[in-house]
Amino acid sequence: MKKWTTQKMIYTGMLAAVAGVLMSLEISIPFMPPFYKVDFSDVPSFVALFTMGPASAVMVELIKIAIKLVTVGTSTMYVGEFANLIGVALFVAPTWLVYCAGGKTKKAAVRAMAVSVPVRIAFSCCINAFITLPMYAAAMGLSLDEVIVSVSAANPVIHNLPTFIIMATIPFNLLKNGLNCLAAYFLYSRLARVHIFEKAVV
Repeated sequence: MKKWTTQKMIYTGMLAAVAGVLMSLEISIPFMPPFYKVDFSDVPSFVALFTMGPASAVMVELIKIAIKLVTVGTSTMYVGEFANLIGVALFVAPTWLVYCAGGKTKKAAVRAMAVSVPVRIAFSCCINAFITLPMYAAAMGLSLDEVIVSVSAANPVIHNLPTFIIMATIPFNLLKNGLNCLAAYFLYSRLARVHIFEKAVV
């Protein structure tokens, strides 16, 4: 088990701070529900995972949510933040297992991120359909059908829960996770060359 050295704690804190800022810089996507916004806050989490292990990645994920809530607040009655908490396990566990199985190389990192995208999309569909979307509707004092109808203003193709999952949840998660994986790989590759995190992993 890797120890929490002073350097590791410092690097984890720095990555968490960056992730918190990135999580606040959300980008709206055309034809998507207003609560579906892209950010790059998973990039520091990927870096933490590949360089310092799953405990560091989990801490980055948890701290970034806290930073976002303190600095910006919530626009989804905390449902979006709750969904992010659920996504921590979906992000860290499969990615780390594949990365370790591949020998913790750059190719293993690419394979791990490639596996993490469909895994997260599949679980996001289930979580959205049965947990977070009903929670959001209840928090807003609306029925699930009313929420879906409100979304149809952004995308008229969406008219029920199945079309919401197919036309919103799947493409949104594919876009967001794909962009985060791509950015994380290029950043991780450059950091690996200069061995910035080498002393933090003990």
